[in-house]
Amino acid sequence: MAHLSFWILFFHLKLDVSHAWVASNFLMTGPKAYLTYAKSVQVGTQNGIEECKHQFAWDRWNCPDRETHPKGLRRATRETSFVHAISAAGVMYTLTRNCSLGDLENCGCDVSNNGKTGGRGWLWGGCSDNLDFGEKISKQYVDAQETGQDSRAAVNLHNNAAGRQAVKATTKRICRCHGMSESCSLQTCWTQLSDFREIGNYLKIKYSQAQKLDTDKRRVRAGNSADSRGAIVDAFGGVAQTELIYLEDSPDYCRRNASVGLHGTEGRECLQHGAGLTQWERRSCRRLCHECGLRVEERRTEVVSSCNCKFHWCCRVNCEDCSQVIAKHVCAKREAGDGHAVWRRYRGPK
Repeated sequence: MAHLSFWILFFHLKLDVSHAWVASNFLMTGPKAYLTYAKSVQVGTQNGIEECKHQFAWDRWNCPDRETHPKGLRRATRETSFVHAISAAGVMYTLTRNCSLGDLENCGCDVSNNGKTGGRGWLWGGCSDNLDFGEKISKQYVDAQETGQDSRAAVNLHNNAAGRQAVKATTKRICRCHGMSESCSLQTCWTQLSDFREIGNYLKIKYSQAQKLDTDKRRVRAGNSADSRGAIVDAFGGVAQTELIYLEDSPDYCRRNASVGLHGTEGRECLQHGAGLTQWERRSCRRLCHECGLRVEERRTEVVSSCNCKFHWCCRVNCEDCSQVIAKHVCAKREAGDGHAVWRRYRGPK
């Protein structure tokens, strides 16, 4: 399971100085010249997982947490493909951004095209984000962890690359006008990373379009890792590098299964109503609860806090107790005689 080591490491690292030696110790397995990038790799991986949690907040599978992450990666499912892609993208994105900001040694803006004509009425100039650098170092770190020669390693490497392609596919061209009174007769343009949320949105679409590979199972079962990997490479066929791929069907995310790190949807919050909800959010109770054989339970919490405070000379403050009922909806087991609401009372700070 050597290919799991990268993800296990970063789910046990904290983003603080006290754990820096752990990252340094791990990264000594690679070229010493890259030790300076350890922090960016660590932060980039964490950013990728946080974006994963945002994208799947109202899905039955809502991304692995620190405890279940290694178990969840043991199968080459559609969800695992997204985790690999968004994590690789996060590492590339952070390295690229830090490079352009001058936070890394011997690295800065990409000025290789500056002065060249980019199109009619504009030239390359300014500070383009150094995508080549970010891609190179990200690949050096992330792909190096796939030491296996089996089909799963090949799929993981493909999805890593798809994540890096997503960073490049979502970049923007930013331009500044020149000319008399800024008439824009000539423009100077440079390439800039988009917001990481856009990359997450892009990869979520790719996730929904992910392709299951039809492999030669006889070659895969033969036990020869090289032959197994050859079978999967043959199965790639015309699959573009930008697309996510997977090998195994997803498990039932409705049910708790500790052996594979699944929590199930019981106890998950869902949204029934509210301003500005997307269609996907409005259907979350049906998706997480009803379709998983659970009911929606309304849990109301009464929060009591100080209000209408008045200062009296000298020196006293008198306050009233004000209460507010906060309701949320969660998935609960269907049991005869259960009520539909649970009340709790919480006293806030004075």
